[in-house]
Amino acid sequence: MGSSTRPARATASSGASPRRIILLGATGSIGASTLDLIERNPESFVVVAIAGGRDHAALARIALAFRPEFVAIRDESAYAPLKEALAGTNIQVAAGREAVIEAATREADLLVSAIVGAAGVEPTHAAIEAGRDVALANKECLVCAGVPFMRAAREAGVRLLPMDSEHNAIFQALGGADPATIERMIITASGGPFRTWSKEAIENATVAEALNHPNWSMGPKITIDSATMMNKGLELIEAHHLFGVPASKLDVVVHPQSIVHGLVSFADGAVTAGMGAPDMRVPISHCLGFPDRLAAPTPRLDLAAIGSLTFERPDYDRFPSLRLALDALAAGAGLPTVLNAANEVAVEAFLAGRIAFGGIARHVAEAIDAALGNGSAKEPATVAEALGVDHIVRERSRAILAGR
Repeated sequence: MGSSTRPARATASSGASPRRIILLGATGSIGASTLDLIERNPESFVVVAIAGGRDHAALARIALAFRPEFVAIRDESAYAPLKEALAGTNIQVAAGREAVIEAATREADLLVSAIVGAAGVEPTHAAIEAGRDVALANKECLVCAGVPFMRAAREAGVRLLPMDSEHNAIFQALGGADPATIERMIITASGGPFRTWSKEAIENATVAEALNHPNWSMGPKITIDSATMMNKGLELIEAHHLFGVPASKLDVVVHPQSIVHGLVSFADGAVTAGMGAPDMRVPISHCLGFPDRLAAPTPRLDLAAIGSLTFERPDYDRFPSLRLALDALAAGAGLPTVLNAANEVAVEAFLAGRIAFGGIARHVAEAIDAALGNGSAKEPATVAEALGVDHIVRERSRAILAGR
């Protein structure tokens, strides 16, 4: 899609017109936290379009509460009940892939990209091409198609605001510093529910055990990625593209308290850290209000009450998914695209009870080996090429896992 006229920026405290917001992934956990903040600041924001996957009932409730101009649901079978639920309103309703893209390209000041997985790549890219600033909570945009995605953002002159807690912490810790002065960039990991488990116990962990995250309330896919620690690998790949930092300068440490979310070490030995309670409304609030700050009902950090913060090195033997992601980042080309697609399918299979928890990493490793062997791991030149590789890897992965 071609670019369109860019709306004037409004800030949360400038007294200007309310900032127009598009929310992709409205029915998920990030969507819920975003809407909570918007509801608390009705004079600062107006929701103009929302999109969801298949939960038409939840999407209808949101639409009736926030009255957007346009509502899109990706699952076309959910169109009729959604349309019926919104009958008698002036809200436009549409379904399917193109409908989500239309939602993403409506006239707005900021798009919140919170669709989980590769499904969020195409509409977020369309929003960028339409000149929309993006608050990015979708890792896969940069893991699956990092080089062409960032190129599109530069060419469109749009602002990408990192909404993941780790990347938002680093963004704030950087403070506009010259990237050449960065010595090391570190993201933290809680360690997930299996931080102290043995390798043998992790191998056979149940779905319920893997979904029992100690610190964060997230959707099932992201929670499983946290349990395998794949999410930290994906976040390092994302940081590489967001901040232009080479893989050799990126690192991860395990921090069970989830208070420090990211750190930046500079050439003079100084280290700055982004800290806050483990509440996604902290980074979401920062993105919604940027460059101003919103008043948010988030827990206040009391370090004296916490008493101590601890840090550990990650264990790559017990968490092989993290090592696979780091190797894919170092190798580059199309391996992060392959890694992400194979991981999504493997996580689906685990949640459905078709493979063991330990089988997630094994399948991803097999998919990477296959891509290296058949030549499908070359660098995607465009977002469309990246999505093509993603599709091929998914189809192969589903066929392989269905045969087990």
